[in-house]
Amino acid sequence: MKKILLALLALAAGLALAGCAQTAAATQQLAIDAPPTVVNESGITVDGKIVPQEFVNLSFNMSGTVAELLVEEGQQIEAGQVIASLNQHERLASAVSGAELEVINARQAMDALDENADVSTAAALQKVADARDAVRVAERRLRNLQEGSPQTDIDSAQADVVLLKDQLDKAEDDFNPYAGKPEDNLKRATYLSKMADAREIYDNAVRLLNNLEGTPNEIDLAVAEANLLLAEARLSLAETDLAEMQSGIDPDLLEAAQARLSAAESALEATQAALSDVELVAPFGGTVVKLDLKEGEQIVPGSPAVVLADFSQWKVETEDLNEMEVPRVAVGQTVTITPDALPELTLTGTVESISQIYEEKFGDVTYTARIVLQDTDPRLRWGMTVSTHFEP
Repeated sequence: MKKILLALLALAAGLALAGCAQTAAATQQLAIDAPPTVVNESGITVDGKIVPQEFVNLSFNMSGTVAELLVEEGQQIEAGQVIASLNQHERLASAVSGAELEVINARQAMDALDENADVSTAAALQKVADARDAVRVAERRLRNLQEGSPQTDIDSAQADVVLLKDQLDKAEDDFNPYAGKPEDNLKRATYLSKMADAREIYDNAVRLLNNLEGTPNEIDLAVAEANLLLAEARLSLAETDLAEMQSGIDPDLLEAAQARLSAAESALEATQAALSDVELVAPFGGTVVKLDLKEGEQIVPGSPAVVLADFSQWKVETEDLNEMEVPRVAVGQTVTITPDALPELTLTGTVESISQIYEEKFGDVTYTARIVLQDTDPRLRWGMTVSTHFEP
């Protein structure tokens, strides 16, 4: 009986081991034949804050006293509207006028260089022409002395002497009736002047005739040769001056004039910029969210004065989108927004941009995604915390 019981127990144990082996084999076969499990990636959910379409902190760039405050906190203003002004306007406006005048004077000086260059060139041309004529006269004089004067020159000089002697006689006849008059007599003085001019011209003509008819000596030849050399030297100098004039304005004068104009224009830009800094102007249309100004208040440059925001459209900026999540976010991706203060409200948005630069927050590398809300709600406020879910 005992042997039978042991045999039955051994048989039961064998059957049990066989069953376990079959079960393990079946399980292994199922594991081999079963398809791989597909894991569906869910979206990304991060925190964010609601921000306006655009906002800016405004401040004065110069010191002074607030002369006029033209807006109130909460007021809607337009782009370019003056918010406040300082008491420096009159002084800086005068400085701008002075700078404008200096620019005008500097430009006129530049123009004068061009005009003077034209006049100087014309004068140099005339000087060259006169010098060339003087050379021709000197050459002819020397040639006449060396070769003898042509008979035509002598005849012409003789005719001039006769004509001029007649004019001198007439001038003396006109003067003689007034010779005894007082020296301050007007007609006497007039006829005396005419007679003196006529005598000088006649004497020159006689001297020329004598030179033409006379026989030259060594002194006359030496003087004529010296006069020719002097005339040629003056011609060379005049031609050099003309070449310099035709090459353009004196580089030193031009550089000085250009430097003056450049300095004047820079000074004008600086004073105009300073004048524009007297007024605090809205860079875009929006709401004056915060106003830290009072008339009569002394201003420190760069100190916050006005916060201006454009609430025409709400946006969301993420706060903890990390480096593991940002590759799964793309511009144009659909986003679902739920404000923490309004859990029953669900808004839809679209990714507008993703920052190119990172920030480290609590040891994580994070990026800011900017989302444009397609929906809105009057209960939304700037700075509200939201749950931002990027759809897969």
